[in-house]
Amino acid sequence: MIKIFRLKNIISIKDFNREDIEYILEEASKLEDIAQSRKISEELKGKILGLMFFEPSTRTKMSFETAMKRLGGQEIGFENSGSSSVSKGESIADTAKMFEGYCDALVIRHELEGVSKFISDVVNVPVINAGDGAGQHPTQTLLDLYTIKKEIGKLDDLKIALIGDLKYGRTVHSLSNALTLFNNIKIYLVSPKELKMPQEILHDLNKTNVEYEEVENIEKVIDDVDVLYVTRIQKERFIDVDDYLKIKGAYIINKKMLEGKDLIVMHPLPRIDEIDTNVDNTKYNKYFAQAANAVPVRMAILKTLIKNNPK
Repeated sequence: MIKIFRLKNIISIKDFNREDIEYILEEASKLEDIAQSRKISEELKGKILGLMFFEPSTRTKMSFETAMKRLGGQEIGFENSGSSSVSKGESIADTAKMFEGYCDALVIRHELEGVSKFISDVVNVPVINAGDGAGQHPTQTLLDLYTIKKEIGKLDDLKIALIGDLKYGRTVHSLSNALTLFNNIKIYLVSPKELKMPQEILHDLNKTNVEYEEVENIEKVIDDVDVLYVTRIQKERFIDVDDYLKIKGAYIINKKMLEGKDLIVMHPLPRIDEIDTNVDNTKYNKYFAQAANAVPVRMAILKTLIKNNPK
């Protein structure tokens, strides 16, 4: 394992190399006992995390809060732009500079792609992108990789199906980029034609040795994969609700279609109807464990960034 994590900020998974990812995953494994046993360490005692959530979040925000508290630190912030001075006309840059004066690191979620990168250029504390529009969600990808490695035992020699909203789904964009760093990977891109993976992501894949195949029928690939990574059709990304309704429920994973398969089912959540609840009590369900893994992984991220970049 490398001794020093290279990055000051976590903006895009494309900034990572394989060693950076392995560093965070190894740190997360060391912190998992604290996370699971509900213990409190003093790793970040006296430190404060700033949460700037301009867009709604449940799991990401709560897991960052939990991670900071498990490390002995505290957090401050807001959970929508209406509860910040941005609603009064204050610029995002000014809000970020104000937070910089109070905090040791900032976590940003925003509906517009690129906001986290912009904020990282105007503050001198570490910035973590917690999701920017249809762009990137790098910390979700790190916990996804942690889950795959924990459940399957490896990150090389895998076949993974990314299912659902591949056009707007920032989680699958980040995960696709991350998988290019590993060996002998094949990705099946399963989506309706309206929600195909953006060309820029395919361009990134074409520059690597990752093999990929675009398909519309999940039955075509389900016997071949190690991981079904399911995503919801995101109603909030559609301008015309009728367009959403045409493809809502395009893919629904149920217990019967999984029987006899050697695979795991993951989902970044929230789930709507794309995974039937009859999957919940089966061996295939890893999406709730995936959500729980957010805590040790984000603990590792916070510990690494804040200790490497003291204010």
